[in-house]
Amino acid sequence: MGKILEYRLLDSGNCRKLEQAGPYKIIRPALNAFWHPSLPQSEWESADAEFHRESSGGGVWNWKRKHDEEWLISWGGLMLLARPTNFGHLGFFAEQAPNWEWMRSCIRRIPGRCRTLNLFAYSGGATLAMAQAGAEVCHLDASRGIIEWAKKNQSRNPETLNAIRWICDDALKFVAREARRGNRYSGIALDPPSFGRGAQGQVWKIEEGLEKLLQDCRAILDLKGPHFIQLSCHSPGFSPVSLGRCLAAVFPESAERIECGEMLIPEGTGSKTLPAGIQTRFFHS
Repeated sequence: MGKILEYRLLDSGNCRKLEQAGPYKIIRPALNAFWHPSLPQSEWESADAEFHRESSGGGVWNWKRKHDEEWLISWGGLMLLARPTNFGHLGFFAEQAPNWEWMRSCIRRIPGRCRTLNLFAYSGGATLAMAQAGAEVCHLDASRGIIEWAKKNQSRNPETLNAIRWICDDALKFVAREARRGNRYSGIALDPPSFGRGAQGQVWKIEEGLEKLLQDCRAILDLKGPHFIQLSCHSPGFSPVSLGRCLAAVFPESAERIECGEMLIPEGTGSKTLPAGIQTRFFHS
């Protein structure tokens, strides 16, 4: 796959972002980038590919040169397999890297055995980061194909081998079963979607289901020892403060410890950032 390069956000503006994704320079939508780009037009014109979103929700990639179907990149202390998808994703979300580091720091502060859970775990960035820090991680996603992608990522990060349990299941059903079984975790990461449908046609809407999901997460957290929650989302209608209040409503004893804010991707030399979603979290010792 050639030399492994780090991901970089080069520029943004005009509702687009210019990224160096390993060996390829690409353009993708950034619907909140209302400003003008900083780099000259020639830099944007030199991109290898651009993703154009369609009204159906998917989109198409337009490539100017021959490219690999997948390739390795370095980001957030991990080796990750990048692969362009029909939804314009690459298989990782760059804005999550600070959250990965925060979870690593939490796990290092928890003595003894540390079991953690990653819900809606996608291709496993948070899973691998927690495993790197010494946790026994349960990785849960509803897509078998995505779990296979996450396993490929694990193979590129050998220090995480034998530390991850892979589960393909509905997140809400799994958490409810874990509560009935009496299983407990020291930390939970979750990045729930705005909308989804289960295998039996059940509908998930984050604004209606988040409180119940957090209550179920509370039921499986080991509240007697050090514990943490990392919650993020990309859902319209939520702000960092509103997401933080949702977390505080379920964990009132940790309300003063709750942090909330935008997830940001450093751009160019690092003096600028691109907002990309919101997060809230706490560590309770």
